[in-house]
Amino acid sequence: MNIKIFKDKASLAGAAAAQAATNIRKAIADKGAARIIAATGASQFEFLDALTAMPGVDWKQVEMFHLDEYIGLPLSHPASFRSYLLKRLINKVGITRYHLLDGERNPASVAREVGSKLASAPIDVAFVGIGENGHLAFNDPPADFETEDPYLVVNLDEACRRQQMGEGWFATLADVPLTALSMSVRQILKAQEIICIVPDARKARAVAACFEGEISRNAPASILRTHPRCTVYLDNDSAALLTSTRPAN
Repeated sequence: MNIKIFKDKASLAGAAAAQAATNIRKAIADKGAARIIAATGASQFEFLDALTAMPGVDWKQVEMFHLDEYIGLPLSHPASFRSYLLKRLINKVGITRYHLLDGERNPASVAREVGSKLASAPIDVAFVGIGENGHLAFNDPPADFETEDPYLVVNLDEACRRQQMGEGWFATLADVPLTALSMSVRQILKAQEIICIVPDARKARAVAACFEGEISRNAPASILRTHPRCTVYLDNDSAALLTSTRPAN
């Protein structure tokens, strides 16, 4: 795993987007198409803005999946990850092949249908973040490191739900759904390349636990350290509690 630290969110996002665009262009050049996994949430705003501005990416040749979605949340809700991706990525660049997790349908059916498409061919690059509780996608601690199912129905723990409220997606904790569809840990690790984007001081404790503590189900994103081609993009704030790296200038 390669950790890169930048002075602020803007420089982090630009560097991560440049790597992501390079990976997508290469996949298209080599195979005629690229298959990607996109993350959502407040931590991805700057990255997606930078990525969608990158030149020379033929988005018509990109097939997109995403990490997770709340169960029971309508597309019209401000916290809907489907709505987020339509606005910030899909419609912005004109992606025509995408597979959104519909949290308003039967969760098991959605997991099976989208999971089958996801597992049908290799993923070239996955964009992920990590949660304040160390979660990877919506795999809260203690995460399931064993299942081979591409998508799971998961229960969201209180720390995860409080993060969603704290980011402004929901007015109260009671408004945050209790369950979600999430890509499994093993499925994420099957991506040929992983780009992990983690800005902000509120993520510093999780960053230290996941990248300097034990690889553990209780720090789900720690499993990224086992991937041969994972690059983690931090800013000085999110890297503040790391002991083995120096802040960026």
